[in-house]
Amino acid sequence: MEKTYIGYARVSTEEQNTARQLHSFEGYTEKIKKVFINKMSGKDTNRPELQAMLNYVHEGDVVVVSEFSRLARSTRDMLQIVQELTDKGVGLISLKESVDTSTPAGKFMLTIFAALAELERETILQTI
Repeated sequence: MEKTYIGYARVSTEEQNTARQLHSFEGYTEKIKKVFINKMSGKDTNRPELQAMLNYVHEGDVVVVSEFSRLARSTRDMLQIVQELTDKGVGLISLKESVDTSTPAGKFMLTIFAALAELERETILQTI
């Protein structure tokens, strides 16, 4: 059975552009069946396209993101999303971090990257 790839991209505001993220999917362009895009903060999981993507994917699919921080900006949310994908039998590829979340080492690295994404968001908020 051939894997179905699903893209997910997110920027924090309507004014921002997803072109860089979509360009990072280049190696998967012909494989990606559908791309879900949110233009809102990753501070929580209450994002229409994220929820649509989570409802859309099914066993055997692989979600592709340009980097983990596009999926979530909270360690708790990131781990919750990845667990939901795992429970459905859905893989996750983060192009920037090159991490396989199906291995113990990959799960460990995911936790570190999720914590870094949360730290980055909190640091950005402090400077505003």
